[in-house]
Amino acid sequence: MLDKRGCGVLLHLTSLPGPGGIGSMGSDARRFVDFLAEMGMSYWQLLPLSPPACGNSPYSAFSAFAGNPLLIDLEQIVSDGDLPEIICKESLNHTAVDFDLVSKTKMKLLHEAAVRFLGSGSSSNKNEFWKFCDTTPWLHNYSLFMALKQRYKGKSWDKWPAGAALLTTEKYEKFSVELGSEIGIQKYIQWQFFRQWRQLRAYAFGREINIIGDIPIFVGYDSADVWSHRELFLLDSKGKPTVVAGVPPDYFSVTGQLWGNPLYDWDEIGRQKYAWWIDRFRSMFELYDVVRVDHFRGFEAAWHVPAKEKTAVHGSWVSAPGILLFDAVFAALGNLPIIAEDLGVITPEVVALRDRYNFPGMKIVQFAFDSGASNGYLPHNYLKNCVVYTGTHDNDTFLGWYNSLPVSQRRRVDFYVGNCGKESLASTLRTVFMSVADTAIVPLQDLIGLGAESRMNVPGVAFGNWGWRFDWSMIQVDVARLVRDQLECYGRYEPKLH
Repeated sequence: MLDKRGCGVLLHLTSLPGPGGIGSMGSDARRFVDFLAEMGMSYWQLLPLSPPACGNSPYSAFSAFAGNPLLIDLEQIVSDGDLPEIICKESLNHTAVDFDLVSKTKMKLLHEAAVRFLGSGSSSNKNEFWKFCDTTPWLHNYSLFMALKQRYKGKSWDKWPAGAALLTTEKYEKFSVELGSEIGIQKYIQWQFFRQWRQLRAYAFGREINIIGDIPIFVGYDSADVWSHRELFLLDSKGKPTVVAGVPPDYFSVTGQLWGNPLYDWDEIGRQKYAWWIDRFRSMFELYDVVRVDHFRGFEAAWHVPAKEKTAVHGSWVSAPGILLFDAVFAALGNLPIIAEDLGVITPEVVALRDRYNFPGMKIVQFAFDSGASNGYLPHNYLKNCVVYTGTHDNDTFLGWYNSLPVSQRRRVDFYVGNCGKESLASTLRTVFMSVADTAIVPLQDLIGLGAESRMNVPGVAFGNWGWRFDWSMIQVDVARLVRDQLECYGRYEPKLH
């Protein structure tokens, strides 16, 4: 799939327009698929669809398997007959996501819908719901976790009473009975998420748009995964992390990035024949056509920071069994279309792991102009088997980045991309499209020329990210035609013959 020339757009579902204060899997998502098809695109790349925890980051979630309830389209719930109507949908912000307000409003309505559905005497969808419950292995653990989190007023699981935090089989069964009603509600919400996602993905498939998903290598500490599988992580006897994940000082931060995720006990995971990871990849490829593995280098070695450190400066690289893991995954699931996020401190060992499986790596144009002609991010140095981005969700928009550069560096960018006027972005997009890279991905912000005010995330900043939304009025009428003509010119789109 990734070995032929194609192009895609990076846009998270939360950034879509529409009612309810947040993008959803509703009509605007289908309209966006139509827009991609009109431009001649092959891919829609998303951020993780998991339920975000503190800070609203999709890279730190309550589950590595569950879906984000806030992405559910309530209008489809109304059509199902589980809600009589949607109230106050027009009062929420259309330009940025107010996560607290959206969560309060939407979760209340989803709970109401679940109670109505579960309490009805009969429903044409009941059999589908029960089949989902019976065939989704992670569902009960996640639903019990969320029910307990509600009981204990949203506290992290390590702050719960010991009987709930460090669960035994006896307590597991006891809580499963006591919290049966709330567990059922959580299962209904997940069922609705996955059925709506399947419908949206089928719509994209019908328009010949492949979905690129994103799998964070690490999981959040306050998650159903760590709570129910403590043995898979480096925790002490009280369930506290002994070391946490991050990266050393880099392009984004002079003190590194201290993510705080628990790190894996690879010895125990190996003893279990990598079953948890096989299940995780299986679930990802039930959602997506292609998966980008975030922080791929962590499969070769991860930066271990003692849990008491305040920054990521004082850590050490600890080896990980990447070959054993991917051999086990591929033996179980076959060859998988994976993009390796190979940014940061990349060693020959990381490159060897990536190339062993022929995974395409990532090239970021914004990283290309801080050194000389041998810079690997400059398009003339690309190999075909890579994915080029103008920027990622962690970068400023192209215009925001370009306008922040010193004049001398802006001139260098302009000279490289052949810009003779004031269209640096347009010239850069053309350079990306014509590059030898098999796959090109452009954030929507760059495709339609938005500035720094439309940035999605600032790494190392815990709050105030992830909320950007676009509006259809931002897209000029002729954008689809102009982009499609370029993609056709550079072999990334082949018009259909009728």
